[in-house]
Amino acid sequence: MEDHARARSGSPADGPAPEGAWVLDRVRLGAGGPLARVRVAGGRITHVFAGTGTGGPVAAADGERVLDLDGRVLLPGLWDAHVHLAEWAGARHRLDLAGTASAREVADLVRRRGGAGDARGGGTVLFGYGFRDGLWPDAPHKALLDAALPDRPVALVSADLHAAWLNSACLALVGRGGHPTGLVRETECHEVLAALPGAPAAVVDGWIADACEAAAARGVTGVIDFQYGDTVGDWERRSAAFRPAVRVAAAVYPSRLDAAVERGLRTGDPVGGSGLVTAGPLKLFTDGSLNTRTALCRDPYPGLEGTEGAHGIEETSPRELVRLMRRAAAHGIRPAVHAIGDHANTVALDAFEDVRCRGRIEHAQLLSPEDLPRFARLGVTAGVQPRHATDDRDVADRHWAGRTARAFAYADLLAAGARLEFGSDAPVSPLDPWLAVASAVGRTDDGRPAWHPEQCLTVPDALVAAARGRRFVRVGDPADLVLVDVDPARADTDTLRTMPVHATMTDGRWTHGPYRTH
Repeated sequence: MEDHARARSGSPADGPAPEGAWVLDRVRLGAGGPLARVRVAGGRITHVFAGTGTGGPVAAADGERVLDLDGRVLLPGLWDAHVHLAEWAGARHRLDLAGTASAREVADLVRRRGGAGDARGGGTVLFGYGFRDGLWPDAPHKALLDAALPDRPVALVSADLHAAWLNSACLALVGRGGHPTGLVRETECHEVLAALPGAPAAVVDGWIADACEAAAARGVTGVIDFQYGDTVGDWERRSAAFRPAVRVAAAVYPSRLDAAVERGLRTGDPVGGSGLVTAGPLKLFTDGSLNTRTALCRDPYPGLEGTEGAHGIEETSPRELVRLMRRAAAHGIRPAVHAIGDHANTVALDAFEDVRCRGRIEHAQLLSPEDLPRFARLGVTAGVQPRHATDDRDVADRHWAGRTARAFAYADLLAAGARLEFGSDAPVSPLDPWLAVASAVGRTDDGRPAWHPEQCLTVPDALVAAARGRRFVRVGDPADLVLVDVDPARADTDTLRTMPVHATMTDGRWTHGPYRTH
Protein backbone atom coordinates (compact mmCIF):
# COMPACT_ATOMS: atom_id res chain seq x y z
CA MET A 1 0.00 0.00 0.00
CA GLU A 2 1.27 3.44 -0.87
CA ASP A 3 2.16 5.84 1.93
CA HIS A 4 -0.47 8.31 0.70
CA ALA A 5 -3.57 7.64 -1.34
CA ARG A 6 -3.51 9.03 -4.86
CA ALA A 7 -5.68 12.08 -5.51
CA ARG A 8 -7.50 12.74 -8.79
CA SER A 9 -9.83 15.62 -9.46
CA GLY A 10 -11.51 17.64 -12.15
CA SER A 11 -9.34 20.51 -10.91
CA PRO A 12 -5.61 20.38 -10.11
CA ALA A 13 -4.92 17.71 -7.50
CA ASP A 14 -2.58 19.99 -5.59
CA GLY A 15 -5.16 22.77 -5.31
CA PRO A 16 -7.35 23.37 -2.27
CA ALA A 17 -9.79 20.56 -1.58
CA PRO A 18 -13.40 21.55 -2.26
CA GLU A 19 -15.31 21.81 0.99
CA GLY A 20 -17.15 18.56 1.68
CA ALA A 21 -17.16 17.16 -1.88
CA TRP A 22 -15.26 13.87 -2.05
CA VAL A 23 -15.22 10.52 -3.76
CA LEU A 24 -13.53 7.85 -1.65
CA ASP A 25 -12.56 5.26 -4.24
CA ARG A 26 -11.33 1.70 -3.69
CA VAL A 27 -12.11 1.51 0.01
CA ARG A 28 -12.99 -1.62 1.93
CA LEU A 29 -16.49 -1.12 3.28
CA GLY A 30 -16.13 -2.03 6.96
CA ALA A 31 -14.13 -4.74 8.69
CA GLY A 32 -13.85 -7.66 6.29
CA GLY A 33 -16.01 -5.82 3.76
CA PRO A 34 -15.95 -5.55 -0.05
CA LEU A 35 -14.33 -2.87 -2.16
CA ALA A 36 -16.55 0.15 -2.59
CA ARG A 37 -16.78 3.73 -3.73
CA VAL A 38 -18.32 6.30 -1.39
CA ARG A 39 -19.39 9.84 -2.20
CA VAL A 40 -19.60 12.61 0.38
CA ALA A 41 -21.21 16.04 -0.10
CA GLY A 42 -22.63 18.65 2.23
CA GLY A 43 -21.51 16.78 5.32
CA ARG A 44 -23.48 13.65 4.38
CA ILE A 45 -22.83 10.33 2.69
CA THR A 46 -24.67 10.62 -0.61
CA HIS A 47 -23.78 7.39 -2.46
CA VAL A 48 -22.28 4.00 -1.56
CA PHE A 49 -21.38 1.74 -4.48
CA ALA A 50 -20.36 -1.61 -2.99
CA GLY A 51 -18.29 -3.88 -5.19
CA THR A 52 -17.24 -1.07 -7.53
CA GLY A 53 -14.24 1.17 -7.74
CA THR A 54 -11.91 -1.70 -8.65
CA GLY A 55 -10.86 -0.34 -12.00
CA GLY A 56 -11.16 2.54 -14.45
CA PRO A 57 -11.13 6.25 -13.77
CA VAL A 58 -13.84 7.93 -11.76
CA ALA A 59 -15.68 10.80 -13.44
CA ALA A 60 -15.49 13.64 -10.93
CA ALA A 61 -18.35 16.07 -10.73
CA ASP A 62 -17.62 19.78 -10.66
CA GLY A 63 -15.85 20.72 -7.44
CA GLU A 64 -15.43 17.10 -6.42
CA ARG A 65 -12.11 15.58 -5.42
CA VAL A 66 -11.42 11.89 -5.90
CA LEU A 67 -9.18 9.92 -3.56
CA ASP A 68 -7.87 6.49 -4.50
CA LEU A 69 -7.61 4.84 -1.08
CA ASP A 70 -5.86 1.71 -2.35
CA GLY A 71 -7.95 -0.79 -0.35
CA ARG A 72 -7.88 0.95 3.01
CA VAL A 73 -10.77 0.14 5.36
CA LEU A 74 -13.56 2.71 5.78
CA LEU A 75 -15.45 2.60 9.08
CA PRO A 76 -18.14 4.74 10.69
CA GLY A 77 -16.49 7.39 12.83
CA LEU A 78 -15.70 6.33 16.38
CA TRP A 79 -17.06 7.93 19.54
CA ASP A 80 -15.84 8.14 23.08
CA ALA A 81 -19.15 8.07 24.92
CA HIS A 82 -17.72 9.05 28.31
CA VAL A 83 -14.92 11.58 28.77
CA HIS A 84 -14.04 14.41 31.13
CA LEU A 85 -12.37 16.63 28.57
CA ALA A 86 -10.97 19.34 30.84
CA GLU A 87 -9.64 16.68 33.24
CA TRP A 88 -8.15 14.73 30.33
CA ALA A 89 -6.58 17.81 28.80
CA GLY A 90 -5.25 18.94 32.19
CA ALA A 91 -3.91 15.50 33.10
CA ARG A 92 -1.54 15.75 30.16
CA HIS A 93 0.06 18.69 32.03
CA ARG A 94 0.05 17.29 35.57
CA LEU A 95 2.37 15.24 37.72
CA ASP A 96 1.87 11.64 36.59
CA LEU A 97 1.12 9.28 39.48
CA ALA A 98 0.23 6.21 37.41
CA GLY A 99 1.91 3.04 38.59
CA THR A 100 2.75 4.26 42.09
CA ALA A 101 2.52 1.40 44.56
CA SER A 102 2.03 3.16 47.90
CA ALA A 103 1.13 6.44 49.55
CA ARG A 104 4.73 6.84 50.66
CA GLU A 105 5.97 6.44 47.09
CA VAL A 106 3.61 9.21 45.97
CA ALA A 107 4.84 11.48 48.76
CA ASP A 108 8.45 10.84 47.68
CA LEU A 109 7.52 11.75 44.11
CA VAL A 110 5.88 14.98 45.30
CA ARG A 111 9.01 15.82 47.30
CA ARG A 112 11.25 15.34 44.24
CA ARG A 113 9.00 17.15 41.75
CA GLY A 114 7.32 19.77 43.89
CA GLY A 115 9.79 22.61 43.64
CA ALA A 116 8.67 26.06 42.59
CA GLY A 117 9.77 25.39 39.02
CA ASP A 118 7.26 22.56 38.50
CA ALA A 119 3.91 24.34 38.60
CA ARG A 120 2.16 21.86 36.35
CA GLY A 121 -1.49 22.44 35.60
CA GLY A 122 -1.29 26.22 36.07
CA GLY A 123 -1.41 28.40 39.17
CA THR A 124 0.49 27.80 42.39
CA VAL A 125 -1.08 24.46 43.24
CA LEU A 126 0.94 21.34 42.45
CA PHE A 127 -1.57 19.09 40.70
CA GLY A 128 -1.04 15.37 40.25
CA TYR A 129 -3.20 12.73 38.68
CA GLY A 130 -3.52 8.98 38.43
CA PHE A 131 -2.98 7.28 41.80
CA ARG A 132 -4.85 4.03 42.52
CA ASP A 133 -4.89 3.19 46.23
CA GLY A 134 -7.17 0.14 46.09
CA LEU A 135 -4.23 -2.27 46.57
CA TRP A 136 -1.83 -0.02 48.50
CA PRO A 137 -0.34 -1.27 51.79
CA ASP A 138 -0.72 2.20 53.35
CA ALA A 139 -3.36 4.93 53.29
CA PRO A 140 -3.15 8.42 51.77
CA HIS A 141 -2.91 11.05 54.52
CA LYS A 142 -2.23 14.76 54.57
CA ALA A 143 0.68 14.25 57.00
CA LEU A 144 2.67 12.43 54.32
CA LEU A 145 2.23 15.29 51.87
CA ASP A 146 2.89 17.90 54.57
CA ALA A 147 6.23 16.28 55.29
CA ALA A 148 7.06 16.16 51.57
CA LEU A 149 5.95 19.69 50.62
CA PRO A 150 4.65 21.76 53.56
CA ASP A 151 4.58 25.23 52.03
CA ARG A 152 2.90 24.69 48.69
CA PRO A 153 -0.68 23.46 48.09
CA VAL A 154 -0.76 19.91 46.70
CA ALA A 155 -3.85 18.35 45.11
CA LEU A 156 -3.58 14.78 43.83
CA VAL A 157 -6.52 13.27 41.97
CA SER A 158 -7.18 9.54 41.89
CA ALA A 159 -7.26 7.70 38.58
CA ASP A 160 -11.02 7.15 38.85
CA LEU A 161 -11.72 10.85 39.62
CA HIS A 162 -13.64 9.87 42.76
CA ALA A 163 -11.04 10.93 45.33
CA ALA A 164 -8.51 13.69 45.88
CA TRP A 165 -5.61 13.76 48.31
CA LEU A 166 -4.65 17.19 49.63
CA ASN A 167 -1.99 18.52 51.95
CA SER A 168 -2.78 20.96 54.77
CA ALA A 169 -1.88 24.02 52.69
CA CYS A 170 -4.34 22.96 49.99
CA LEU A 171 -7.07 22.11 52.51
CA ALA A 172 -6.73 25.60 53.98
CA LEU A 173 -6.95 27.07 50.49
CA VAL A 174 -10.42 25.56 49.98
CA GLY A 175 -11.70 26.24 53.51
CA ARG A 176 -11.31 22.70 54.83
CA GLY A 177 -8.34 23.19 57.13
CA GLY A 178 -9.84 20.94 59.77
CA HIS A 179 -10.19 17.89 57.55
CA PRO A 180 -8.80 14.90 59.48
CA THR A 181 -7.01 13.00 56.67
CA GLY A 182 -6.85 15.16 53.55
CA LEU A 183 -8.47 12.39 51.49
CA VAL A 184 -11.81 13.62 50.11
CA ARG A 185 -14.19 11.42 48.18
CA GLU A 186 -17.19 11.65 45.86
CA THR A 187 -19.22 14.89 46.13
CA GLU A 188 -16.72 16.53 48.47
CA CYS A 189 -13.96 15.67 46.02
CA HIS A 190 -15.81 17.35 43.13
CA GLU A 191 -16.50 20.43 45.24
CA VAL A 192 -12.90 20.73 46.39
CA LEU A 193 -11.46 20.40 42.90
CA ALA A 194 -13.95 22.95 41.53
CA ALA A 195 -12.85 25.42 44.24
CA LEU A 196 -9.13 25.16 43.50
CA PRO A 197 -7.42 27.80 41.39
CA GLY A 198 -6.25 26.41 38.10
CA ALA A 199 -5.05 27.49 34.72
CA PRO A 200 -6.93 30.38 33.04
CA ALA A 201 -9.93 29.39 30.94
CA ALA A 202 -8.16 30.39 27.72
CA VAL A 203 -5.25 28.08 28.57
CA VAL A 204 -7.56 25.17 29.41
CA ASP A 205 -9.52 25.76 26.20
CA GLY A 206 -6.27 25.56 24.24
CA TRP A 207 -5.41 22.29 25.95
CA ILE A 208 -8.88 20.96 25.10
CA ALA A 209 -8.57 21.98 21.43
CA ASP A 210 -5.28 20.06 21.30
CA ALA A 211 -6.84 17.06 23.05
CA CYS A 212 -9.69 17.01 20.51
CA GLU A 213 -7.17 16.96 17.65
CA ALA A 214 -5.30 14.11 19.34
CA ALA A 215 -8.59 12.23 19.61
CA ALA A 216 -9.31 12.80 15.91
CA ALA A 217 -5.90 11.29 15.14
CA ARG A 218 -7.20 8.05 16.69
CA GLY A 219 -10.36 8.02 14.57
CA VAL A 220 -12.64 9.80 17.05
CA THR A 221 -15.44 11.88 15.51
CA GLY A 222 -17.46 12.57 18.69
CA VAL A 223 -17.44 12.51 22.48
CA ILE A 224 -19.87 12.89 25.36
CA ASP A 225 -18.22 15.35 27.73
CA PHE A 226 -19.14 14.63 31.34
CA GLN A 227 -16.80 17.26 32.75
CA TYR A 228 -18.13 18.43 36.12
CA GLY A 229 -19.37 22.03 36.18
CA ASP A 230 -21.15 24.26 33.66
CA THR A 231 -20.20 22.07 30.72
CA VAL A 232 -22.77 23.59 28.36
CA GLY A 233 -21.66 27.13 29.17
CA ASP A 234 -18.00 26.20 28.78
CA TRP A 235 -18.68 24.80 25.31
CA GLU A 236 -20.66 27.86 24.29
CA ARG A 237 -17.54 29.89 25.04
CA ARG A 238 -15.25 27.47 23.23
CA SER A 239 -17.49 27.30 20.16
CA ALA A 240 -16.99 31.04 19.73
CA ALA A 241 -13.22 30.59 19.87
CA PHE A 242 -12.56 27.48 17.77
CA ARG A 243 -14.20 24.69 15.81
CA PRO A 244 -13.52 21.44 17.70
CA ALA A 245 -12.04 18.53 15.77
CA VAL A 246 -14.80 16.25 17.14
CA ARG A 247 -18.51 16.49 17.84
CA VAL A 248 -19.25 17.19 21.52
CA ALA A 249 -22.35 16.39 23.55
CA ALA A 250 -22.03 18.53 26.69
CA ALA A 251 -23.55 17.03 29.82
CA VAL A 252 -25.80 18.89 32.25
CA TYR A 253 -25.31 18.47 36.00
CA PRO A 254 -28.14 18.81 38.57
CA SER A 255 -26.92 22.23 39.69
CA ARG A 256 -27.55 23.45 36.11
CA LEU A 257 -30.76 21.55 35.42
CA ASP A 258 -33.12 24.42 36.27
CA ALA A 259 -31.16 26.77 34.01
CA ALA A 260 -31.30 24.27 31.15
CA VAL A 261 -35.04 23.81 31.61
CA GLU A 262 -35.62 27.58 31.68
CA ARG A 263 -33.72 27.89 28.39
CA GLY A 264 -35.76 25.11 26.84
CA LEU A 265 -32.55 23.20 26.18
CA ARG A 266 -33.13 19.56 25.23
CA THR A 267 -30.66 16.74 24.72
CA GLY A 268 -29.38 17.03 21.15
CA ASP A 269 -30.07 20.75 20.76
CA PRO A 270 -27.22 22.75 19.20
CA VAL A 271 -24.97 24.76 21.52
CA GLY A 272 -22.79 27.59 20.28
CA GLY A 273 -22.10 28.34 16.65
CA SER A 274 -19.77 25.56 15.48
CA GLY A 275 -22.54 23.14 14.52
CA LEU A 276 -20.62 20.34 16.26
CA VAL A 277 -21.64 20.91 19.89
CA THR A 278 -24.99 19.81 21.32
CA ALA A 279 -26.57 19.58 24.75
CA GLY A 280 -25.96 16.17 26.27
CA PRO A 281 -27.65 14.14 29.01
CA LEU A 282 -28.25 14.97 32.67
CA LYS A 283 -25.47 13.34 34.72
CA LEU A 284 -26.60 11.75 37.98
CA PHE A 285 -24.85 9.53 40.52
CA THR A 286 -26.13 6.54 42.46
CA ASP A 287 -22.81 5.46 44.00
CA GLY A 288 -19.03 5.84 44.01
CA SER A 289 -16.32 3.64 42.49
CA LEU A 290 -14.64 0.28 42.87
CA ASN A 291 -11.14 1.55 43.66
CA THR A 292 -12.42 3.73 46.50
CA ARG A 293 -14.67 0.89 47.74
CA THR A 294 -17.65 3.24 47.48
CA ALA A 295 -19.50 1.44 44.68
CA LEU A 296 -22.85 0.40 46.16
CA CYS A 297 -23.03 -3.39 46.36
CA ARG A 298 -25.39 -6.00 47.76
CA ASP A 299 -22.52 -7.74 49.54
CA PRO A 300 -20.04 -6.00 51.86
CA TYR A 301 -16.45 -5.34 50.86
CA PRO A 302 -14.06 -7.94 52.36
CA GLY A 303 -12.61 -6.68 55.59
CA LEU A 304 -15.25 -3.99 56.04
CA GLU A 305 -18.07 -6.23 57.24
CA GLY A 306 -20.12 -4.64 60.01
CA THR A 307 -18.70 -1.15 59.48
CA GLU A 308 -20.38 1.96 58.17
CA GLY A 309 -20.03 2.06 54.41
CA ALA A 310 -19.26 -1.66 54.17
CA HIS A 311 -21.54 -1.92 51.13
CA GLY A 312 -20.37 1.34 49.53
CA ILE A 313 -22.24 4.63 49.52
CA GLU A 314 -25.58 5.86 48.24
CA GLU A 315 -24.74 9.06 46.39
CA THR A 316 -28.35 9.97 45.54
CA SER A 317 -31.42 8.52 47.26
CA PRO A 318 -33.80 6.55 45.03
CA ARG A 319 -36.54 9.09 45.65
CA GLU A 320 -34.35 12.03 44.67
CA LEU A 321 -33.02 10.12 41.67
CA VAL A 322 -36.55 9.59 40.37
CA ARG A 323 -37.47 13.22 41.02
CA LEU A 324 -34.50 14.55 39.04
CA MET A 325 -34.94 12.06 36.22
CA ARG A 326 -38.65 12.84 35.93
CA ARG A 327 -38.03 16.59 35.81
CA ALA A 328 -35.32 16.19 33.18
CA ALA A 329 -37.27 13.75 31.01
CA ALA A 330 -40.35 15.95 31.09
CA HIS A 331 -38.28 18.70 29.46
CA GLY A 332 -36.51 16.56 26.85
CA ILE A 333 -33.26 15.99 28.74
CA ARG A 334 -32.28 12.34 28.88
CA PRO A 335 -30.67 11.04 32.08
CA ALA A 336 -27.24 9.41 32.26
CA VAL A 337 -26.96 7.65 35.61
CA HIS A 338 -23.60 6.65 37.07
CA ALA A 339 -23.94 3.16 38.58
CA ILE A 340 -21.05 0.78 39.30
CA GLY A 341 -22.07 -1.64 42.06
CA ASP A 342 -24.79 -4.25 41.53
CA HIS A 343 -27.18 -2.63 43.99
CA ALA A 344 -26.58 0.78 42.40
CA ASN A 345 -27.45 -0.62 38.97
CA THR A 346 -30.67 -2.10 40.31
CA VAL A 347 -31.58 1.28 41.83
CA ALA A 348 -30.84 3.03 38.53
CA LEU A 349 -32.89 0.56 36.49
CA ASP A 350 -35.76 0.82 38.99
CA ALA A 351 -35.70 4.59 38.48
CA PHE A 352 -35.84 4.24 34.69
CA GLU A 353 -38.78 1.85 35.05
CA ASP A 354 -40.57 4.27 37.36
CA VAL A 355 -39.98 7.35 35.18
CA ARG A 356 -40.55 5.47 31.90
CA CYS A 357 -37.90 7.34 29.97
CA ARG A 358 -34.94 6.32 27.88
CA GLY A 359 -31.38 7.16 28.81
CA ARG A 360 -28.06 5.73 29.84
CA ILE A 361 -26.38 3.94 32.71
CA GLU A 362 -22.73 4.86 32.91
CA HIS A 363 -20.25 2.08 33.78
CA ALA A 364 -22.64 -0.82 34.70
CA GLN A 365 -19.63 -2.63 36.10
CA LEU A 366 -21.23 -5.20 38.44
CA LEU A 367 -24.67 -6.53 37.54
CA SER A 368 -27.16 -8.91 39.07
CA PRO A 369 -28.23 -11.58 36.54
CA GLU A 370 -31.89 -10.54 36.78
CA ASP A 371 -31.00 -6.99 35.73
CA LEU A 372 -29.33 -7.94 32.44
CA PRO A 373 -32.54 -8.09 30.32
CA ARG A 374 -33.89 -4.89 31.86
CA PHE A 375 -31.48 -2.71 29.85
CA ALA A 376 -33.07 -3.74 26.55
CA ARG A 377 -36.61 -3.85 27.90
CA LEU A 378 -36.36 -0.32 29.31
CA GLY A 379 -34.41 1.13 26.37
CA VAL A 380 -31.41 1.98 28.56
CA THR A 381 -28.00 2.19 26.91
CA ALA A 382 -25.06 0.74 28.82
CA GLY A 383 -22.19 3.21 28.53
CA VAL A 384 -19.20 1.01 29.38
CA GLN A 385 -15.42 1.38 29.48
CA PRO A 386 -13.70 -1.88 28.47
CA ARG A 387 -10.26 -0.63 29.49
CA HIS A 388 -11.53 -0.55 33.10
CA ALA A 389 -12.07 -4.30 32.95
CA THR A 390 -8.39 -4.90 32.25
CA ASP A 391 -7.08 -2.07 34.47
CA ASP A 392 -9.19 -3.08 37.48
CA ARG A 393 -9.12 -6.86 37.27
CA ASP A 394 -6.86 -7.24 40.32
CA VAL A 395 -8.86 -4.77 42.41
CA ALA A 396 -12.08 -6.53 41.38
CA ASP A 397 -10.65 -9.93 42.25
CA ARG A 398 -9.91 -8.64 45.76
CA HIS A 399 -12.91 -6.44 46.53
CA TRP A 400 -15.54 -8.30 44.47
CA ALA A 401 -14.19 -11.77 45.25
CA GLY A 402 -16.57 -14.47 44.09
CA ARG A 403 -18.62 -12.03 42.00
CA THR A 404 -16.36 -11.20 39.07
CA ALA A 405 -18.16 -13.55 36.67
CA ARG A 406 -20.81 -10.81 36.49
CA ALA A 407 -18.39 -7.88 36.41
CA PHE A 408 -17.85 -5.96 33.15
CA ALA A 409 -20.26 -8.48 31.62
CA TYR A 410 -20.31 -7.12 28.07
CA ALA A 411 -21.07 -10.38 26.26
CA ASP A 412 -23.93 -11.10 28.65
CA LEU A 413 -25.35 -7.60 28.12
CA LEU A 414 -25.23 -8.02 24.34
CA ALA A 415 -26.79 -11.47 24.55
CA ALA A 416 -29.61 -9.91 26.59
CA GLY A 417 -30.23 -7.38 23.82
CA ALA A 418 -28.63 -4.32 25.45
CA ARG A 419 -27.11 -1.50 23.43
CA LEU A 420 -23.46 -0.92 24.37
CA GLU A 421 -21.54 2.30 23.81
CA PHE A 422 -17.83 2.41 24.56
CA GLY A 423 -16.03 5.19 26.35
CA SER A 424 -12.74 5.74 28.10
CA ASP A 425 -13.76 7.83 31.14
CA ALA A 426 -10.64 9.81 30.21
CA PRO A 427 -8.44 10.59 32.02
CA VAL A 428 -9.23 7.35 33.91
CA SER A 429 -8.03 5.61 30.77
CA PRO A 430 -6.63 7.25 27.62
CA LEU A 431 -8.98 8.80 25.09
CA ASP A 432 -8.34 6.16 22.43
CA PRO A 433 -11.22 3.95 21.22
CA TRP A 434 -8.84 1.32 19.88
CA LEU A 435 -7.72 0.55 23.44
CA ALA A 436 -11.38 -0.04 24.32
CA VAL A 437 -11.90 -2.28 21.29
CA ALA A 438 -8.78 -4.33 22.06
CA SER A 439 -9.73 -4.71 25.73
CA ALA A 440 -13.29 -5.76 24.86
CA VAL A 441 -12.04 -8.34 22.36
CA GLY A 442 -9.09 -9.70 24.35
CA ARG A 443 -9.97 -8.99 28.03
CA THR A 444 -6.26 -8.49 28.80
CA ASP A 445 -3.63 -5.87 28.11
CA ASP A 446 -0.56 -7.11 30.01
CA GLY A 447 0.29 -10.53 28.62
CA ARG A 448 -1.77 -12.47 31.15
CA PRO A 449 -4.53 -14.80 29.97
CA ALA A 450 -7.89 -13.21 29.27
CA TRP A 451 -9.83 -12.30 32.40
CA HIS A 452 -13.24 -13.97 32.20
CA PRO A 453 -12.87 -14.79 28.49
CA GLU A 454 -16.55 -15.73 28.31
CA GLN A 455 -17.21 -11.97 28.25
CA CYS A 456 -15.01 -11.29 25.19
CA LEU A 457 -16.71 -9.56 22.28
CA THR A 458 -16.19 -10.13 18.57
CA VAL A 459 -14.40 -7.42 16.60
CA PRO A 460 -17.58 -6.41 14.67
CA ASP A 461 -19.60 -6.08 17.88
CA ALA A 462 -16.82 -4.09 19.55
CA LEU A 463 -16.59 -1.72 16.58
CA VAL A 464 -20.36 -1.11 16.67
CA ALA A 465 -20.12 -0.20 20.36
CA ALA A 466 -17.17 2.08 19.57
CA ALA A 467 -19.13 3.77 16.75
CA ARG A 468 -22.16 4.52 18.93
CA GLY A 469 -24.32 1.90 17.27
CA ARG A 470 -23.30 2.41 13.61
CA ARG A 471 -22.41 -0.91 12.01
CA PHE A 472 -22.15 0.21 8.36
CA VAL A 473 -21.41 3.29 6.29
CA ARG A 474 -24.85 4.18 4.92
CA VAL A 475 -26.33 6.74 2.54
CA GLY A 476 -27.84 9.65 4.43
CA ASP A 477 -25.65 9.30 7.51
CA PRO A 478 -23.45 12.17 8.64
CA ALA A 479 -20.04 12.03 6.95
CA ASP A 480 -18.26 11.00 10.15
CA LEU A 481 -15.74 8.45 8.92
CA VAL A 482 -12.38 6.89 9.71
CA LEU A 483 -9.90 5.24 7.34
CA VAL A 484 -7.51 2.66 8.78
CA ASP A 485 -4.54 0.91 7.21
CA VAL A 486 -5.26 -2.55 8.65
CA ASP A 487 -8.49 -4.52 8.41
CA PRO A 488 -9.69 -4.87 12.03
CA ALA A 489 -11.34 -8.19 11.16
CA ARG A 490 -7.89 -9.63 10.49
CA ALA A 491 -6.00 -7.87 13.30
CA ASP A 492 -4.79 -9.39 16.56
CA THR A 493 -5.37 -7.50 19.80
CA ASP A 494 -1.93 -5.88 19.76
CA THR A 495 -2.62 -4.48 16.29
CA LEU A 496 -6.09 -3.34 17.33
CA ARG A 497 -4.56 -1.50 20.27
CA THR A 498 -2.14 0.40 18.02
CA MET A 499 -4.37 0.59 14.94
CA PRO A 500 -2.81 2.88 12.30
CA VAL A 501 -5.39 5.55 11.49
CA HIS A 502 -4.86 6.99 8.02
CA ALA A 503 -7.48 9.77 8.09
CA THR A 504 -10.54 10.95 9.99
CA MET A 505 -13.51 12.93 8.67
CA THR A 506 -16.13 14.69 10.80
CA ASP A 507 -19.14 16.44 9.28
CA GLY A 508 -17.61 16.09 5.81
CA ARG A 509 -14.31 17.79 6.83
CA TRP A 510 -11.00 16.03 7.27
CA THR A 511 -9.87 16.45 10.87
CA HIS A 512 -6.81 14.21 10.63
CA GLY A 513 -4.62 12.88 7.89
CA PRO A 514 -3.01 13.97 4.61
CA TYR A 515 -6.19 15.52 3.14
CA ARG A 516 -6.80 17.91 6.00
CA THR A 517 -6.77 21.62 5.18
CA HIS A 518 -6.26 24.24 7.89
